Amino acid sequence: LLAPTEMSSPSLKSGAYILIGVGALTMLMGFLGCLGAVNEVRCLLGLYFTCLMIILLTQIAAALVIYFQKETLKVELSDIVVDLIENYDPSDEEKRNLQDAWDYVQTQIACCGWTGAKEWENNEILRNKSNTEYPCSCSNRSKDLVEGRGFCNLEDPLNGTATYADWPVHEQGCMDGVEQWLKDNLGIILGVCTGVAVIELLGMILSISLCKNIHSEDYTKVPKS
Repeated sequence: LLAPTEMSSPSLKSGAYILIGVGALTMLMGFLGCLGAVNEVRCLLGLYFTCLMIILLTQIAAALVIYFQKETLKVELSDIVVDLIENYDPSDEEKRNLQDAWDYVQTQIACCGWTGAKEWENNEILRNKSNTEYPCSCSNRSKDLVEGRGFCNLEDPLNGTATYADWPVHEQGCMDGVEQWLKDNLGIILGVCTGVAVIELLGMILSISLCKNIHSEDYTKVPKS
């Protein structure tokens, strides 16, 4: 679980709650859909249709919020990441999951810090060691990436002190790296989102068709006077 200071962004909190709600609704939707189709229960199929429609509308609303509030979200995310960097401590087991996630981002995107490696100079542990260590996940040397987390020792620091410019780390900040990754994979992301929306629409159409068939069968079974 994340500490309150780590999830201080109202927008991210709301987003997390929305994802939890959508996940629970998806499980309920699948159960209702299977039960309604097997037993030919119109009420359950109707609930299945309603759940699908709510999920689709939620996804559209989330996409609109992200698009129109992207600058606000970027600022809030920046505050969270900068706070994480300043308080990064490999020995802190309570924050290990969050810190490992950030190490993974820096390793995979080949970036350092949110806007650049200079932000790591504000880390309390590195300041106490005169910046003679640096984050291993930022390193551009393969031998440091074997560990993938924590701090690595700088070789032969001048006068026992150093700055981020002396570190063998990536120059690109993760904000620019993430934005570039999104641009490079925009087609795939839009394709997946479109595919999911089409599947949901097909599910809605099929549930309506089943409801109509059940209604027709019930009508034909009614004895004529």
